[in-house]
Amino acid sequence: MRLNEVVFNDAKPVEGYGPGFFRIGGEVVQGAVITSSSGTRTWGGMDDIAALEDLVAQSDVIFIGTGAQIAHLPVGLRDKLEQAGVGVEAMASPAAARTYNVLLSEGRRVSLAMLPV
Repeated sequence: MRLNEVVFNDAKPVEGYGPGFFRIGGEVVQGAVITSSSGTRTWGGMDDIAALEDLVAQSDVIFIGTGAQIAHLPVGLRDKLEQAGVGVEAMASPAAARTYNVLLSEGRRVSLAMLPV
């Protein structure tokens, strides 16, 4: 079997998480977080639609981690992002982080917003 080292170009991978925090690219971020090719920052949660709209131009899909369990996104949030032409996928935050890392390693245009577990 041939193994290749994964190289992340612009964005940083999610390296870990725990109660109330995420470790992204070697840095610990407390609370909800957004990460993409433009960097990592805190997020105001599901009501902070403007922060997610900033990701539209740089993303083909935005993964939204809903915390420890999968939950439905608020209808207004999903509709606004889909009308802007970006795919939106909601899943539990651990699954969202893993999926983001896989697609990021493939060089895809993805962004991630997560609520802590």
